[in-house]
Amino acid sequence: MTSTATTVAERFAAADRPLTALLDSVSPAGWSRPSPCEGWTAADVVGHLIGTQREFLTTHGVELGEAPDVAADPAAAWRAHVQRVIGALSDEAVPARGFDGFFGPTTVGAAFEQFYVWDMVVHRWDVARAVGADAGLTDAELDRIEAGADSFGPALHMDGICRPALDVPAGADRATRALARLGRGA
Repeated sequence: MTSTATTVAERFAAADRPLTALLDSVSPAGWSRPSPCEGWTAADVVGHLIGTQREFLTTHGVELGEAPDVAADPAAAWRAHVQRVIGALSDEAVPARGFDGFFGPTTVGAAFEQFYVWDMVVHRWDVARAVGADAGLTDAELDRIEAGADSFGPALHMDGICRPALDVPAGADRATRALARLGRGA
């Protein structure tokens, strides 16, 4: 395994650990609670994460098997998905695979890390908000959110990505400011 594959798989796994811990703590009734993502429940957020990651990876030739059943058990579906993704990202050929992306030439690994790992951190906050939990965003994760937002430029606020940025009060904490950039009110 190359260091690139290891890095992408490890960063995915690092972003997964607090997300899986949160998902494993959601009560059965919590899955139907509305999330900050308009029209989505907490379970829908998990379905979105699985669906978008699967679509990206399968579009780039990665075989992930049958999609897990989010409706039956969102947390179990996520855990099954994570195992398949870690397996795929650990294959040195997958992260190194090049393609022409939205922002120009890139690799599967770079694009996966830039957007899909970033998306996991952001949506962890959405699920936590839906179920009344603390997302526990660290400074490193806020760095990732801010760097991702910077890297997307105006595309950040395209339809289906993030809502327009919100105004924040003077003296707002870093998490509030970072999330407001993504159209999320902390």
